[in-house]
Amino acid sequence: MSRFDGRTFENFSIDDGLPDNQIIRLKQDKSGRIWFSALNGQLSFFYNGKIYNDSNTAFLKLLKFSGVVVSFFEDSKGNMWFGTNRNMLARWDGKTLTKYTSANHSDQYINTFIYEDQSGKIRAYNSQNLSVFKDSGFIRTIPGAASVSFKTAAAMPDKTMAFLNKNGLNFSNGDQHRLTLRLPGKLMDDNPGYFYVENEHEVWLATGSGAYHIEGEKKVTNYLQHIPTNQVMKDNHNNMWFTTAEGIFLLYKKENRIYITDTGRGLSSNRIKSLVKDRNNRMWLGMDHGVINILNKSGTVATKIDLPDKSKFQVIKQLSLYPELNTVFFASDNGLGFVKNAGEKDQQINYLRDVSHSDFVLKSFSISKNNQLAIALSSGVLILNNPLQQLLFNAPDFKEGKNFFSNRAYRVYYDQLQQLWFSNTNGLVTLSDGRLDRHYEQSSLLTKRINDIIQTADGTIILATDGYGLLFFKNEKLFKQLTEKDGLANNICKKIFIKDDHLWVVTSNGINRIYSTGTGVESFEHTNPLLAGDVNELYVDSDTAYFATNHGLVYFAIPLYDSEKNPPEVLISSIISNRQPLNPNSVNITLSPEHNNIMFYFSAIDFKSKNILYRYRLKAGSNWTETRSRRLEFSSLEPGKYIFELSAKTNDSQWSKPLRISFTLMEHFWQSTYFILFLLLIASFTFYKIAVIVTRQQKNKEQKQLLNKNKILMLEQRALQAMMNPHFVFNVMNSIQHYINTQDTSSANKILTGFARLIRKNLDICTRSFITLEEEIDYLTLYLDLEKKRFGDRFSYIINIDAHIDQDERTVPSMLLQPYVENAIWHGLMPKEEGGEIVIRITEDASHSLLIKIIDNGIGINTSQRTKKAGHESKGMSLIQERINLLNQIGVNPIQIYISQNGDSGTTVAILIPGR
Repeated sequence: MSRFDGRTFENFSIDDGLPDNQIIRLKQDKSGRIWFSALNGQLSFFYNGKIYNDSNTAFLKLLKFSGVVVSFFEDSKGNMWFGTNRNMLARWDGKTLTKYTSANHSDQYINTFIYEDQSGKIRAYNSQNLSVFKDSGFIRTIPGAASVSFKTAAAMPDKTMAFLNKNGLNFSNGDQHRLTLRLPGKLMDDNPGYFYVENEHEVWLATGSGAYHIEGEKKVTNYLQHIPTNQVMKDNHNNMWFTTAEGIFLLYKKENRIYITDTGRGLSSNRIKSLVKDRNNRMWLGMDHGVINILNKSGTVATKIDLPDKSKFQVIKQLSLYPELNTVFFASDNGLGFVKNAGEKDQQINYLRDVSHSDFVLKSFSISKNNQLAIALSSGVLILNNPLQQLLFNAPDFKEGKNFFSNRAYRVYYDQLQQLWFSNTNGLVTLSDGRLDRHYEQSSLLTKRINDIIQTADGTIILATDGYGLLFFKNEKLFKQLTEKDGLANNICKKIFIKDDHLWVVTSNGINRIYSTGTGVESFEHTNPLLAGDVNELYVDSDTAYFATNHGLVYFAIPLYDSEKNPPEVLISSIISNRQPLNPNSVNITLSPEHNNIMFYFSAIDFKSKNILYRYRLKAGSNWTETRSRRLEFSSLEPGKYIFELSAKTNDSQWSKPLRISFTLMEHFWQSTYFILFLLLIASFTFYKIAVIVTRQQKNKEQKQLLNKNKILMLEQRALQAMMNPHFVFNVMNSIQHYINTQDTSSANKILTGFARLIRKNLDICTRSFITLEEEIDYLTLYLDLEKKRFGDRFSYIINIDAHIDQDERTVPSMLLQPYVENAIWHGLMPKEEGGEIVIRITEDASHSLLIKIIDNGIGINTSQRTKKAGHESKGMSLIQERINLLNQIGVNPIQIYISQNGDSGTTVAILIPGR
């Protein structure tokens, strides 16, 4: 079974749910179900995008027959009646299947058609008898009046039955039968199939030799000659459809039909390159092989002109009428001539004489009312005067800028004022009174190739371009352009023709008709199979449009312009979500959260146009999105309510009324408002608890840091006291006393002054945790100078600082170096008789950390520790170590101290202070 939307056949088979791939009968019931009768006797139906069979629908298991169902009927009470190719009729009331058979071998229910008459009686017809249903069975009524077969009977809307028998078309209402149209006996003997009744005197019939349209008893038209035809029907657009052994055929309604005249109707060839009508309504056709056919009013060939010089006149590419003298000009690529007294007995043929034997290629020509002939050549445009008196070409007679204009030309045209318009490789030019107007200089569009030129009644020049649509030029101004966006079938426009208020355009993809003002673009999509890309010339008269094609002369009746052309009907064929089909006719579809991917398959029913544009949106009021695809997929949709809207249009119709499908995508439990509120509540409580814990920890940390700082301050005070050890103070005081007793007041004053400065410096820096390197060096120098005065020449010191270190900017912990220097003097140098030297080096490494080394050449730290009294501990050293440990807990990078002996004697203290 196949479904066709005008563009695509969608096929269904047993894989889609059919009980058998051989489907012989289709019938739609009142609820919209389409019933299928299979060759294996099983029934199924199609509803809301799904096929129902006996495996997924319980009641279909009951509807199985030993024969094939050949007819369906649904009566006014909703009962379904089935006729089979066996001796059996059946009725299904929705619950029970009742079967009826006949025991009479000469009166059986084989291939029976069932219908309900105007009185409500159920009647059965076949080739053997007519029966009526009474009580619980069928009773035979009138023998001999039955139809030829179940195919040739049809229930009519007025509850009568139309049927065909050996006499012709009959109508039946109960027991009354009327013969309304006698049919030729040869048709009734030619395996008649299904038929379609227009009225009591008009019928379409499928036969073994084609389809027939019978209008009364005298007019019989045969379509699809010698092609066995099985079925004929009319759609709701009045088009006729035929099923045959060679496929499906469509015959458009009369006003949309196209006709063709070809060699089968007398033409010399099917390749027609040009055409024109003379004043006697005879159609002139320019053919190939140098032949011109002239058709009379009835469309048959009246005259044939066979030009003798085939080398020049191989293809007659242009014909043009000079009506005042009844003269028809003709041209090929290499020759030109005219027929005087065209179509008359005394007609004369004249040819262009090429005196200079030039090798030219003719593109087009145009004749003015004042008897001038302009010719577009591959070398330029030339103008001949009085061609009817002397059709002569002599190259030396043509002067550049006077009657010859060089550059390859494409088209020439004389307008109403006898101005010459022509297009060449530069663009559009006008010649008027010897003056050239180069219009191509004002717009780049006018530099493009122009295939045809024509003028409207109001003086507008219309240009057919090769890829840029139509251009409208008036009053020295290009004021309009029409392209595919405006409805043109294609931007490559080949030929144009004006008739009354309409402009006809031949494009590379079909035909358009346009109001001469450039509005209201109309397409003729149904002509595309013959007229898309294969039209060489056109001519339009009052009621018929003619086209010269490579398949013959194609023509059709001109329909009235329909500004409100009905748009195509949009249908949703199926909806798929996570590979599961959904009901496309549901009012509202509800999807579970995991079904957040949804696909829509759709089409627009239009059997004339395949150029259909769609637009869609998912939210009401949002912008439309246009597409030519017939499948849309939306993935990863957010939960919520959606309205899928879809509409369609053709080139010359408005947008159709939107088709709407509503669907709701449910939320996951974790996407619901209550769950989100619950999460927010839990999160708020968690953040609160975390904030309380962090705040408490921060306070504890701050308190700990405060305690550490306080402890550092205390240690600094204790270190201050330790540094000012009693031995040092005592010795300094003794020195001062010694100098006073010996009346060396100068030395006593110096020591006392230095001691006072050191005390004052201690008091200054003891309140700060960090001091500058410069301050630390000053303090250390005061201390070392005092010790130098006490011990004299027994020790010396050197302080080396890298020159690139900014002593005023770099900071170090206060009172950090003095305990180590003091320890070096008292425990390293003083135990030696000769004393020693202390070197202090301060450098900076690659990480901008200060490396301070205190190096002495005393007895060494290992020796000093061996000679110390048991239990002795350096208070200054232990205090400074504890202080450094506390500082390391506060800072990011720790202060590192390394103490080592230099071989047999001497000690090095290395202090690494991170950059700040």
